Parts: sequence; structure tokens; C-alpha cells
Amino acid sequence: MTRALRVRPIAEQTILITGATDGLGRGVAIDLAGAGATLLVHGRDDERAEQVVAEIAEIADNDRVSYYRADFASLAEVRAMARRVAAEHDRIDALVNNAGVGTVLPGHGERLTSADGYELRFQVNYLAAFLLTRMLEPVLVASAPSRIVNVSSLGQMPIDFDDVMLERRYSGLRAYCQSKLADVMFTFDLAEQLADRNVTANCLHPASFMPTKMTLAARGGAASSLEEGIDATTRLITDPALDSVSGRFYNGLHPSRADPQAYDVDARKRLRELAVRLVGLAD
Repeated sequence: MTRALRVRPIAEQTILITGATDGLGRGVAIDLAGAGATLLVHGRDDERAEQVVAEIAEIADNDRVSYYRADFASLAEVRAMARRVAAEHDRIDALVNNAGVGTVLPGHGERLTSADGYELRFQVNYLAAFLLTRMLEPVLVASAPSRIVNVSSLGQMPIDFDDVMLERRYSGLRAYCQSKLADVMFTFDLAEQLADRNVTANCLHPASFMPTKMTLAARGGAASSLEEGIDATTRLITDPALDSVSGRFYNGLHPSRADPQAYDVDARKRLRELAVRLVGLAD
């Protein structure tokens, strides 16, 4: 990477957070808005989003909060959102890909497909973030120094390229875990591709079993606090000590190792080429 530039003070930054109307995303948005950032919050429920935007403005005493709607089960909606964001903002200092679905909800663990016909967890947790990031990449590069933070998980399973959509051997757990590994593989690719453009890309497991709807539906209780996950995620977005750090996977606040497949260059290339084809982009 070229010599890292210092990121702007948070109060001068514009930050887009997906899945920001609940749980971890909402908490991170409140934290950053409290520090003075301009927040672009994504969600798919207009009523809930309006409540959260008002709540963030009141709690953080910051009215620079905008809402962008898209159901990530539809790639057309992801494209429309990306175009709107790019048209309305000439700078994005950080993109936080946090939106996702868990092992049980929706569908109570049954196999579901997206509006595009893809396995739902693979699309919402990975393909949508891939498409959004690639479409906003020119804005992120023009805004450098900037950061991409992908919320992943320690729950990872290797991708079976002969059955990526899990048509033969489906489980909600496997679908979730392979989608989260795909997020890590995407992060490592981004770090390499953007290494000379002062755009960093890192990913993390925020905390184990936070009290979110996904966790409570899957296991009935939490093992860590939401604040732990918020602190770990916010650190990757804001910490000046990470200005030149890219291509890392973190477990909370600490560097960690992902599933071995994440370090397989051929597997990452295969996944990248698949994603480009599925979302309809040119590589």
C-alpha cells in the first residue's frame, strides 16, 4: 500500500451503514452520530427506519442522518440504492456492510430463495454487499483515505463450489456460515485491489452471541453485550492507528485467523468470478 493518509476527523466524515435500523448497526450509528458524523442509514422497513432516524437525531443531537431503503433480497433494489447514494453524496468516508440474516430468521431455518432466485442467506449476507461495494467503489476511491468494514462472524464454513446455493445439503447454519466466510474472502480481495488507493478493507466478528434478534431466535439468549460488538466495529471505522491496516480479520478487538479457504487465492478468484456473474457486473 502507498503511504497511508490520515483519515478525517469523525465530525467531517460521511458514513454509510447497512442494516442500521436494529441491533449492532443501530448501535454503531448512534455512536458515530454522537461523534458528529454524517450518517447514511440503510434499512428495509420505512416505519422502523423513520423511528430510528428520529431516535438517532435525538440521542446523538445530530440531524445529519439520512435513510436509504433497499431489501437486499432484491439486487435491483441494491442497485437503485447504490445509484441514489452516489448521486446524492460525492464523498463516503466509510462503508460498513452490516446487513444480514441469521441461521434461523427468516424462514425458521428452512431454505429460502431471493427475488433473484439465489439462496437467501448467500445473497443478503454476501452478494448484496458485494454489489453495493463495487458500485460505490468509485466514490470511496475519490474520498480516500476511506475505509470498508465488513461485519462477518467466527461462524465460517468452506464454500462448496459444486453446490453454492445448497440445493442438495441445506441447513440454515451452513448457509449462514458460508456466507460469512464469503464476506471475509471479499474483504481480502478488496484489500489487495485497493492497496494503492488509500482505501482499507477489514472485517470482523464483533462479539459472540450479542442480544440481537438473530441470536435470540437461534439460541434464546446472549453471551456478550451489544456494547462489545459496537466498540469493536466502531474501532475499525474510526481508530487512527488503523489508517494503514488492511486485509485483516478481527475477533472483537484482536487480530484473528479466518477459515483456511479465505487464504486460498484460487478459491477467492472462483468466488469473485461467481459473484460478478450472479450480480451482473463486469470484472
